[in-house]
Amino acid sequence: MLLKGSCHCGSVKFQVESPHPYPYNLCYCSVCRKTAGGGGYAINLSGIFKTLKIEGKEHISVYHAIIDGTRSPGERHFCRHCGSALWVYDSRWPKLVHPFASAIDTRLPLPPERTHLMLDSKASWVVVDSGPDDKFFPGYPNESIAQWHARLKVP
Repeated sequence: MLLKGSCHCGSVKFQVESPHPYPYNLCYCSVCRKTAGGGGYAINLSGIFKTLKIEGKEHISVYHAIIDGTRSPGERHFCRHCGSALWVYDSRWPKLVHPFASAIDTRLPLPPERTHLMLDSKASWVVVDSGPDDKFFPGYPNESIAQWHARLKVP
């Protein structure tokens, strides 16, 4: 599925092919929560890095989180003007890019279940809004984004 996205102010526009477009993976870690500004979590999708096309590259800044005192290789791309979180790229998985669902303008499919991960990092004020089939994890689940899509037989 072709995903098209942008920042709030319109300085950055991008598109990427995604074999796994369901916005199901809610991450409550402090990095996602604080940099994405959502409801106490962020939702990353999966895209094929080599298909990423960007308009307005000059308006992008990159943030590397410090995790347990170490600089993460994960690059969190955001608009330097409006602060919109756009995507995460990590050289440890060079074929992938993970756009934030909040930056996607394309209509996304509704997931049949959601995964709530990194709940040990959840802020105390966050109430987990879950459905009957949702899964919950204190850290990262073993199931990848591709495996989730395959298990549920969704594109």
